[in-house]
Amino acid sequence: MTRATTKAARATTRAAGRTTKNARAAATPAPRSRSDAGEKPAKASSEKKPRIYTISFASVYPLYVQKVTKKGRTKEELDTVITWLTGYGPAQLRRAIDAKVDFETFFTKAPQMNPKARLITGIVCGVRVEDITDPLMQKIRYLDKLVDELARGKKMESILRA
Repeated sequence: MTRATTKAARATTRAAGRTTKNARAAATPAPRSRSDAGEKPAKASSEKKPRIYTISFASVYPLYVQKVTKKGRTKEELDTVITWLTGYGPAQLRRAIDAKVDFETFFTKAPQMNPKARLITGIVCGVRVEDITDPLMQKIRYLDKLVDELARGKKMESILRA
């Protein structure tokens, strides 16, 4: 075999391989859509609530306590920060935790959000809290930011925007 014949043979083999792959791809049926499979179509994203709204505040509260106590702060300081933000009294906060209300209920039933909460700025979970458009999500992130500041050792006066 000459060199030209060998090159031609390789090119034909390569072309045949591509044709085979393309033929296999064409013979494979297209994936079925959700509606074809009998499943309900996904809800529009605007209808679905973020998962954090349905999580029990009582299940996250011990994690907040753990986070701040590990860094040398106290549960009482955490409670002070939460009551400052939400307007709950200590007894009301305890009742909300015992009732295992979700975050949505916890914040919607909050007696009075602190007007100075708007002074809370910074980044939580990669998002600037002042840029969050959903009011409930913003309140949840305000709380996260305050807990982070407490755990980092910031002075209470600074955390409470005094």
